[in-house]
This record gives sequence, structure tokens and C-alpha cells, in this order.
Amino acid sequence: MKIAVTSTGPTLDDMMDARFGRCAYFLIIDPDTLEFEALENSNIALSGGAGIQSAQLMADKGVSTVLTGNCGPNAFQVFSAANIQLITGVSGQVRQAVEQYKSGALSNSNTSNVQSHFGMGTGSGGSGMGTGSGGSGMGSGRGMRCGGGRGVAGGGRGMGGGGGRGMGGGGGMGRGMGASALSGSGQPEPTVLSEEKRLKDQINELRKQVETLQSSIKALEKK
Repeated sequence: MKIAVTSTGPTLDDMMDARFGRCAYFLIIDPDTLEFEALENSNIALSGGAGIQSAQLMADKGVSTVLTGNCGPNAFQVFSAANIQLITGVSGQVRQAVEQYKSGALSNSNTSNVQSHFGMGTGSGGSGMGTGSGGSGMGSGRGMRCGGGRGVAGGGRGMGGGGGRGMGGGGGMGRGMGASALSGSGQPEPTVLSEEKRLKDQINELRKQVETLQSSIKALEKK
């Protein structure tokens, strides 16, 4: 007899993963000998159907019982069709969960306990916030027109050195807009001028390096 436990890692001493279809690992365990096989869950990144694919994997492995924290209705239907017992609401260390199962302290579940798509990330990200010495900026990083002057595209730097990271749940990268890099009269602040000068100096330095490399290449070709 083999049971499966959803785990955050590949050993019996790791903590259980509350998700079924999108858990990090499945541990296929012989509860009598504690011999086990660790399977990294390849379904974790699926956009849909992770529960069904994972449940089918358990059936293919000949598992009789699955211990997990939460299970959706699609996976539960596969378990029912394959005569696999499901026990939800289990947490703690994998080894302890197996001992609880062996002692009869865990009860079978007669239905799923979460909705479909449980465990998928919901954060949208991308609405990042950038801050810098020239002010703060938010948004997509496109140029603005302020005070009748010519807008400057932030390009993620906000011309104020913003470059902020996204604060959304999805962890997207935000691109700041240097709206505050312009004065009310529409003229660039000194910080913009100094930034422009720094970039021009870098370009000139790169040109010099390219010219030096080209001269070296020509000298080698003449040998």
C-alpha cells in the first residue's frame, strides 16, 4: 500500500504543502516501512488543469490515499473515479502526518474543500512605483507633458533615478515617470540637465573606447 503526501520539499522532515495540484513535491510513501519516492511536481506552472493532472499522476503511481491541505473539485472527481481516498486539512511535518494516518487520527474527506484554481497567483503587478532624487513617479514609464513644457520619458528611471520595483502582488516591475522632473514653467530642472550631461559623457567615453578597439583591430590586420 502506498500513500501520497503533498510536501514543500523532497524529504519526510519537510513541511506539508497545503496545495494539492500545485504543491512543490509529492512524496509517495510506504507507511509501514517509511520508504518513499520524491516526485517534483511538474504541474505547478500549468495555467489550468493542475489538479486533474496531479490526481491522474497519483492514480498512475498506484496510490491508495492522498494526504494534503486543500483539494479542488476537479481533482476530487479524479480521485473518486480511481477509488483513491482523500484526506484534507492535514498540516505539519510530513513524517508526523504519516504517523497520524497510521494511528487512525485522520478521517477521509467526502468532498473537495476549496474552489477550482486554488493556489494560483492573483497579483497583477506591473503598477510599480519609482522614486528618486528628482521626485517620485508611478505608471507605465511613458513620457508626460507637464506645465506646457516637453515631457521626458522615464523609461523606468523616472529621470529622477526612480527605477522602482512593482508593489503589486504579482511582483511585476514598475516603470516610473519623471513627472516631477519638470518645473511648473515647463523647463527642465537642473537634475534633468545633469542627468543629460552624464549620459552624453558616457556616450562620448564609449565612442572613444570603440575607436581605440578599431585602431587595435586594424593594427593586427596589418601584421
